[in-house]
Amino acid sequence: MHRALPIFVLFLFAVSLNAQTNLWQPSPGHTQIPIWPGTPPDAHPAPGPEYTRTDTNTLIGGKGVDLVYNVSQPTMTVYSPKGTNTGAAVIVFPGGGYQLLAIDLEGTDICDWLNSQGITAVLLKYRVPNHREGPYGEAPMALEDSQRTISLVRSQAAKLHIAPNKIGVIGFSAGGHLVTATSTQFNKRSYAPADTVDRESCRPDFAIACYPGHLWDDDKPFELNPHITITTNTPPTFIVQAEDDPVDNVNNSVIYFINLKKAKVSAEMHIFASGGHAFGVRPTKNPVTHWPTLAETWLKAIGIISE
Repeated sequence: MHRALPIFVLFLFAVSLNAQTNLWQPSPGHTQIPIWPGTPPDAHPAPGPEYTRTDTNTLIGGKGVDLVYNVSQPTMTVYSPKGTNTGAAVIVFPGGGYQLLAIDLEGTDICDWLNSQGITAVLLKYRVPNHREGPYGEAPMALEDSQRTISLVRSQAAKLHIAPNKIGVIGFSAGGHLVTATSTQFNKRSYAPADTVDRESCRPDFAIACYPGHLWDDDKPFELNPHITITTNTPPTFIVQAEDDPVDNVNNSVIYFINLKKAKVSAEMHIFASGGHAFGVRPTKNPVTHWPTLAETWLKAIGIISE
């Protein structure tokens, strides 16, 4: 005769099963690939198992947002264009305050848009929550993951049918900050090389920063985050934000653009009067919804995709 399991054991089993079934999975035909050959550098235990939930409190483009929590094993997922392939690739950094990832709104939605332009998209599920240091919300593990992914994608350029000199990055909110960090901190890798992949450059060839945060210090107006060290070798950059953004003040974009121009880096910025925060590429009634067309024109202008 079998004895009944104690209630707390059943509860723990239910929690474990729920965590397993709520893991984020890409659409059929796509596979998450670990970006590190073993344990990631500076590994820290997550506060719990990785899981995904859908936030329907605020609908964007009529839909909720899938949020991923407690990522300790970073992965990349490749989305290849089904039609024309321009040879360009973009690594996608979803936002979420370095605490979680808006995996569809600022992840898979972006991959679909890039694919429609003949661009290979690589969705990076970077580690969150990240340890923060100082007033600017620096996230060292996210930077390690982004640098590693750029090198990994470049090392697999032939396999992915992309040009190794046409690999860019795009990010949103905290992911937009990660774009700026990745675009300015590539001369010195932020971790000890793990294998031969890390012989490849981790410099992006172009960058798109959407409503970036952590770049402006209210206590030191008009001074750029000192950890963002722009040089003449910072890649060409496209910036977009809404002036009424209630989360990341539009000054973040403005101060980054000003300093790009001081360094004579090719840059284009679009500030829309309205649009709020976290608009992604979902269609809304706001004019900011048309920013992808402007980005496509810019990509043609800098020679990443053809006219």
